[in-house]
Amino acid sequence: MNLSISGRRVWWTAIRPRTLSIAVAPVLLGTALAWADGSVRHWPALLAALACALLIQIGTNLHNDVIDFERGNDCPDRVGPLRVTAAGWVSASTMHRATAWSYGLAVVIGCYLVNLGGWPILLAGVSSLLAGWSYSGGSRPVSHTALGELFVLVFFGLVAVSGSHWLQSGAPSLNALLCGAALGLPAAAVLLVNNYRDLEGDLRSGRRTLAARLGRPLARSAYLAMMLAPYALAVLLAARGHLGALLSLLALPHSVQLTQRLRPDASAASLNALLAATAKVGLILALLLAIGVFL
Repeated sequence: MNLSISGRRVWWTAIRPRTLSIAVAPVLLGTALAWADGSVRHWPALLAALACALLIQIGTNLHNDVIDFERGNDCPDRVGPLRVTAAGWVSASTMHRATAWSYGLAVVIGCYLVNLGGWPILLAGVSSLLAGWSYSGGSRPVSHTALGELFVLVFFGLVAVSGSHWLQSGAPSLNALLCGAALGLPAAAVLLVNNYRDLEGDLRSGRRTLAARLGRPLARSAYLAMMLAPYALAVLLAARGHLGALLSLLALPHSVQLTQRLRPDASAASLNALLAATAKVGLILALLLAIGVFL
């Protein structure tokens, strides 16, 4: 590790804090929906689910950092945020150990959640860990394909919200799936912006992400759909009895504004800012939905 850089700054940069709201939001929404449906409030399950979600997200970020370095993806002309392994702040071996610790702690806490929720939580937990590893790992990493956004939609939306709901209620819920889709879409939009920014570099390195497959014009259309479709789902939730879901429409103007910022001539700096703003709107949407359905 570069001793001229403080350890706190190194690891704060490595875990990519701007992405962590994507892990927290679905747990809060799934729990709020279960409580709104009359489930007994189980605070330890909520806290443990939050810890697991954060640890899996952090582990995935650390793994992505070191694997991209080892594969030579983080070149000197990289336009995205700094990666600590490529910058020489942390050795690859240290980053691999940190990744293992993060995933390992998630497994330990996950055992408690499996004891509470049974085989559905075991299935959700194992699949989430495998998805986090396979995003960057293996001979055919998901990050090199057009499936990345779909993985985010499934695991940071459908699985996370439904799993959190199940931990509190012990029952499946169509409304939880609708809420999961509503959160998974803006989470996928965060990845789409990331890949839109890196499009030229990805093409040179052979990565065929969704943005690379679609090209910039269609990628902008996909971003528009991902940012606006959640509000149609909120209206559907309201029609199914959760009228408070309409509170989320307060975030609609912000989403519309963000869609106008994904322009053909957008700079790397502006796209980095858009990425963070997209994650922030996803969190705001989740909080408004959670408050709305709970009240």
